[in-house]
Amino acid sequence: MIYSKKKNNGKWLVIVNPNAGKRKGEKDWDTISHLLTKYDINFLPVFTERPYHAVELSEKYINKGLKKIIIVGGDGTLNEVVNGIFTQQKHASSEILLGMITVGTGNDWGRMFNIPMKYKEAIKIIKKGETFVQDAGVVKYLHSGMQQRRYFVNIAGIGFDAVVVQKTNRLKERGKNGVLLYLLSIFTTLMNYKHTNTTINIDEKKIQDDVFSICIGIGKYCGGGMMQTPNAIADDGLFDLTVIKKIKRYELIRNIGKLYNGSIIEHPKVETYTGKSIFIDSEPDIHLETDGESLGHSPFRFEIIPKSVRVIVG
Repeated sequence: MIYSKKKNNGKWLVIVNPNAGKRKGEKDWDTISHLLTKYDINFLPVFTERPYHAVELSEKYINKGLKKIIIVGGDGTLNEVVNGIFTQQKHASSEILLGMITVGTGNDWGRMFNIPMKYKEAIKIIKKGETFVQDAGVVKYLHSGMQQRRYFVNIAGIGFDAVVVQKTNRLKERGKNGVLLYLLSIFTTLMNYKHTNTTINIDEKKIQDDVFSICIGIGKYCGGGMMQTPNAIADDGLFDLTVIKKIKRYELIRNIGKLYNGSIIEHPKVETYTGKSIFIDSEPDIHLETDGESLGHSPFRFEIIPKSVRVIVG
């Protein structure tokens, strides 16, 4: 991984998700804004009001000339801003600089790049300005009969993973919070979820098998610290795939700990691959999430976009 340092002069756009982390974005904004001022960061704050609003805000202000963005939110807010960066057409995506102040619960992207949860320390890192240009992914999928497109910078989950994220997000919408929500959703989803007959094309390689779950990673972490793609390198121009084949419920429960230390890839029911272009279809349809955001269903087509997102790292 190659890191560099740049001077961070000029105004920052600060996109705040007030609902992130059980409304920590709103509750802690006074503290965060005070620290930004204290560390002499010139900024313009804007607040999201609805899902997908961060996409619109980032696109709008980039077109107005702001090329540095601080995200005050979680992985989902980061994902929306990244989609705004790719949607706008004024600048190359790598010309936009992203910093992160995490107020969400997962912080999975931040784990990859040593972004601390403490606001003061995160702002110090932004001020220091060490940057890294990472890969991004784009996926085409179906939603309500229409083909959609979504960019992502961390991990896409397919099948069981996607249903778990969907249940977790619904719990969050009802006011629940915490990393344990993901574990709760795993156990409740296990009661009913079944494997599917799935075809996976990775570049020139074809795999057809009974599949339980697929994780496609640019980063290493998902689900509040799980490592399903432990060998992922964020700037190597490749996706890392972890495919969990048909597996008994008790066997998955027994190996939950291996999801956190990355050794799940050593299980005999798990296979790993790397690739630049991936096509996935299944019978019946399976669902998709990217960076913790629930999307649509199969078929899916993934493409890697090498070294396309510039981020500030710890």
